[in-house]
Amino acid sequence: MRFAHLIADGDTTTRLAVLADTSEALFLDEILDDAPRDLQDLIERGADEVSRVTAVLDRARASGVSTTPLADTRFDSGILRPPAIYAVGLNYRAHADELNIVTSSAPTVFALWPNSLAGHGGETSWSPSLTEQVDYEVELGVIIGTPARDVPVENALDHVFGYTVVNDITARDLQFSEQQWSRCKSFDGFTPTGPVVVTRDEVADPQDLRIRAIVDGEVLQDGSTSEMVRTVAQLISFLSRSATLMPGTLISTGTTSGAGYSRDPQVFLVDGSTVTVSVEGIGELTTHTRFARA
Repeated sequence: MRFAHLIADGDTTTRLAVLADTSEALFLDEILDDAPRDLQDLIERGADEVSRVTAVLDRARASGVSTTPLADTRFDSGILRPPAIYAVGLNYRAHADELNIVTSSAPTVFALWPNSLAGHGGETSWSPSLTEQVDYEVELGVIIGTPARDVPVENALDHVFGYTVVNDITARDLQFSEQQWSRCKSFDGFTPTGPVVVTRDEVADPQDLRIRAIVDGEVLQDGSTSEMVRTVAQLISFLSRSATLMPGTLISTGTTSGAGYSRDPQVFLVDGSTVTVSVEGIGELTTHTRFARA
């Protein structure tokens, strides 16, 4: 299934929906009196709730229930209210090399702040007085479905609920002037996520997905999750050694080569840029960028 957080035209409330196809959505609160209010609520209710929602959806579709055109909605972040957001840096060796950063023996892990979450098709803005080197990074996002603590690599994917697309936007000048990476990647709207969360059963192999970033019509990143230094399963296992990964936790797994900072000449997002990042089989996530006005 493909879940999305949508806001219908004329409304201000984000509601959980399932995409019926590429152009139609079905809001869960239209077929369930006690529908989960968002994806976090659904995941926390557990596997039985997912099975119940699936059964109700199947009956609704068979009965020809009406759907809502996606054109009459706008997307909120694919993930809302996550208990934690982990980001993994330098997880593609080519990206580490192009940034001239030596990779360590353990993953480079940092936190992203929830205010940075944003939806597909939205605008992200920042003040040029804070940063003039705003970069893009296409990443595969992983959403934990069941608590994971000290899980072995071979069982790690069993704890995954689903996958999404993440654009890990970064203020490079801040990144290289500070000793930590959370602030430079956690401006408001710097973690667009979505447009959908695809359940685990629809992704046969998370290490065999093409990932791309297109900025103002030009393909600037084009790689594969097969290039990861540490696989999704290895990352989950590593993170679960020191802390329980709670249901709904988002893990952004790193980016391939081609980031703007490393290009010659360098390419940074500016007022009016449009960046679309995509992960094969999951979807395309578009963000429009603006300079904040004084």
